[in-house]
Amino acid sequence: EKIMKIETHDMHTGGEPVRIVVSGMPELKGSTILEKRDYARTHLDDFRKLIMNEPRGHKDMYGAIINQVDPFDKDIGAIFFHNEGYSSMCGHAVIALGRYVLDRGLVRPTSPETEIVFHCPCGPVKTVVQYNNGLSGRVSFRSVPAFVYKLGIDVKVPSIGVTKIDIAFGGAFYAIVEDKALGLDIKATPLSEIVKCASSITEYVKKQVPIVHPFEKDLSFLYGTIITDGNDNYEDGPSTNICVFADKEVDRSATGSGVTARIALQFQKRKMTLNQSKEFRSLIGTAFSGKAVEETIFAEYKSVIVEVSGMAYHTGSHTFYLEKGDPLGTGFQLDR
Repeated sequence: EKIMKIETHDMHTGGEPVRIVVSGMPELKGSTILEKRDYARTHLDDFRKLIMNEPRGHKDMYGAIINQVDPFDKDIGAIFFHNEGYSSMCGHAVIALGRYVLDRGLVRPTSPETEIVFHCPCGPVKTVVQYNNGLSGRVSFRSVPAFVYKLGIDVKVPSIGVTKIDIAFGGAFYAIVEDKALGLDIKATPLSEIVKCASSITEYVKKQVPIVHPFEKDLSFLYGTIITDGNDNYEDGPSTNICVFADKEVDRSATGSGVTARIALQFQKRKMTLNQSKEFRSLIGTAFSGKAVEETIFAEYKSVIVEVSGMAYHTGSHTFYLEKGDPLGTGFQLDR
């Protein structure tokens, strides 16, 4: 006897998975996307656990559910979730969702590009999907206002010592630090050591630095830590970074909202200017391109709108069950 059944469609963007709920999850109640996310967290979290946790998922799985009020509507709600809970923004998932809604016939395509707005917890994200000869292709999105929250602050991390970090918002808040400042080399240091270091930074920044979004209490949290190779200047060419977020989850992609946060930081430091496109690479060598396209003011913060582009691919469709009497229930995670 099956007591839960969920159908999903899986994709990846730069190697980072996106498990999109197709059916089986009850209606998300609420009048705003933040209210819907809170409802999912409070009342429907077993559905997230079932498809994120082992044995159906894994610690680095990522998921999304969309809310389309009317057929073919190009304004679509999006909620993102992971091994620990729920996110405020996810660039790699937006890129995947752009192709998904066209390829599944949820939005009528227009050539050479189709415009969609995904209403994410962080705000509306304008998205453009290339569409030619009946095929969807590369996807770009324009961020919500991205800004530097803290610049060069000292944080005491017991396993590291006192280190200077920056905090920037790109739809979610990230601590950002160069590998050399931590005695690491993200291209050579074992990943386990990088994950341990990054998760420690996240833990102690949370303890020492209050994170306050200027408008939304539900966005006022540090999502993770991004360790970079230090190639921040536009002239430096491509830059590699590793993002560790949620419960020690490692992004296989270059992290769309992380790229957004990095560009906001580099723009404020005058290492990039408007419309300078830069390539950001992940730990596996996949890449997003990003550029600041507009200056704006967001509350008291000088901000930029960032355009990020990348490509997503379909990997499969699945039907997941929870059978009555299964002793593992909605699954498990192994500590890392």
